[in-house]
Amino acid sequence: MWPVVLISAVLFLSKVSLASVAIIPRAVGEVCEGQVTVSETYIGQDKNVRVQTATCPKFGSKVKTLEARQAVDVCGNQCNTSCFTPSGGGPVPNDCHIIADALRFDSQNIGALFTVGTGTNNTVVLQFASCLSFFVNQDTVPIEYCRTDWASLIDFIAPNCQSTQNAHGGLCVATNQQWFAQVNHS
Repeated sequence: MWPVVLISAVLFLSKVSLASVAIIPRAVGEVCEGQVTVSETYIGQDKNVRVQTATCPKFGSKVKTLEARQAVDVCGNQCNTSCFTPSGGGPVPNDCHIIADALRFDSQNIGALFTVGTGTNNTVVLQFASCLSFFVNQDTVPIEYCRTDWASLIDFIAPNCQSTQNAHGGLCVATNQQWFAQVNHS
């Protein structure tokens, strides 16, 4: 099932870096082979959504990392949505909605923006029950994204990329290929 996801992602993302192409679920809560969790916490009103900053050391030598620069705000940027075919194995949309609500709660209580680093530390992972969503920065500079924008993407992708659409999750890639957000089964 996952090789199809990888092939679909490769065909859809012509400018994706090697590390990004390799970011597909391997095990429960894992978004890349050899994933190392840099940090972990829980968010939301009930503190029930796990948030991780992840690194993929297997691909670290192939990713060019530049010195730290000021983060670029990409809130509101457009992205193109694509669902993973064939059907079966998608996340439960209600589980994904809990993640979206946790992002909205934190937006109101912590702040609207979150920062995503570069290089191998370019992935933020959210997980609740059957739903896993991650945000990947494909740029060479840190980016800031809005929690509410990510919540909206999750609430759109989860119910619209299910077996009834011959899918099992999906992703949205920024029109300039700078970032992508993915939703799939954990």
